[in-house]
Order: sequence, then structure tokens, then C-alpha cells
Amino acid sequence: MKNILYGIPNCDTVKKARTWLADNGQEFEFHDFKKQGLERATVAHWLEQIDWETLVNRKGTTWRKLSDERRAQVVDKASALDLMLENPSVIKRPVLEGAGKLSVGFSAEQYEDLFGDWPA
Repeated sequence: MKNILYGIPNCDTVKKARTWLADNGQEFEFHDFKKQGLERATVAHWLEQIDWETLVNRKGTTWRKLSDERRAQVVDKASALDLMLENPSVIKRPVLEGAGKLSVGFSAEQYEDLFGDWPA
């Protein structure tokens, strides 16, 4: 399975992940979910592997800009899925598919562990 990095191009964490992948010879396709959107099936697949509370970035600006009422409605996997499809910017970035298990967020150590000695 090829690596797909989901995010938005102006996000600093996404930029760091893209740089790390390129510098370490890992081929990947970048999916800008603001411009290209996200399919329900894709996010639902993520939610089978990662808890919704990990995928929803409650520390980000997008979450903080939501009304208290809207935030209170996000209580489970189904309501989180709806929110992420309505507003993809609320997803913690980046999301990396294809390198073994699904990965959310970025740190060099995390990616080193993820890719290990895998060839590019």
C-alpha cells in the first residue's frame, strides 16, 4: 500500500512530516483535505483504527471557534465523524496511511519508529 499523507499544506506540522518523508526517501502522495475533501468511508476507516478523541484536535483554533453547543454534540465516533466531514480542519494533522498502522500527528521519532528499516 502506498503512503498517503493527509493534511493541509500550510500547516507547520504537515510541512515537517512532508520534509521528513522526502529527506528519508519515503514516497508518498499528499492529499490536501481542504481542497480535495474527504470521503466518509476514509474517515470511518480511520475511526476503526484510531480513537475519535485522538483524531479530533481539541487544542486547535478550529475546535475553539466552534460554538459551545456544537462542541457539546461531539460525544462519540458517529458525531466526531460528522464534525470531521463538515470541518476537516478539526482533524489532528497530519494523518499518514500506508506505513503499517495509521499515524496521527508528527515527530521524527514517531516516523522513525513507524518506518524502521523499511526500504523507501
